[in-house]
Amino acid sequence: MASVDMYKMDGSKAGTIELKDEIFGIKPHDDVVHQAVVLYLANQRQGTKSAKTRAEVRGGGAKPRPQKGTGRSRQGSTRAPQWTGGGVIFAPKPRDYGFKLNKKVKRLAMKSALSSKLAAGKIVIVDELKMNEIKTQEMVKVLTNLKARKPLIVMGEDSNKEVLSARNIPGVKTSGVNTINVYDILKHDNLVMTKEAVEKIQEVYI
Repeated sequence: MASVDMYKMDGSKAGTIELKDEIFGIKPHDDVVHQAVVLYLANQRQGTKSAKTRAEVRGGGAKPRPQKGTGRSRQGSTRAPQWTGGGVIFAPKPRDYGFKLNKKVKRLAMKSALSSKLAAGKIVIVDELKMNEIKTQEMVKVLTNLKARKPLIVMGEDSNKEVLSARNIPGVKTSGVNTINVYDILKHDNLVMTKEAVEKIQEVYI
């Protein structure tokens, strides 16, 4: 197990915490992490765009000009793709861009992301993160004390005061243990985790 320093909200040291090697100390699998990121981004796509094919465009029943004798190309319908107002070739249709990723692969991707952050020294663990009131300036002060730049803040349980205090800070995002994902871990410079969040993650992903 790796022993990592744990801090208080004022930046002072609050002791150490043991991180399990099975979660925070594995060799990252880049290909699995890539699959998890692609899946996340695919699920963000609405998939609602749509256009009409030549079979769906209204009109075009009459032949626009005679087949022969005009010296021009033969045309069968004004709804053909080459005509203005015609249909679209291989028109996009509403679809779901998501795909299936095995549960074991998802877990391995999460462990790889966490391990890479720890190896890079980008994980900051705080004993607790409790705000007395909704105050953005106070959250900025806490993050400054922890030397966490544009972090993803992971809490053991969703707290309205902490979430509202951090939501207007550029580059900062809050998440619960049940909503954390690989994309957000990699996107943010630092990963700030409460002691409670670390314990829950080590219970879930062991």
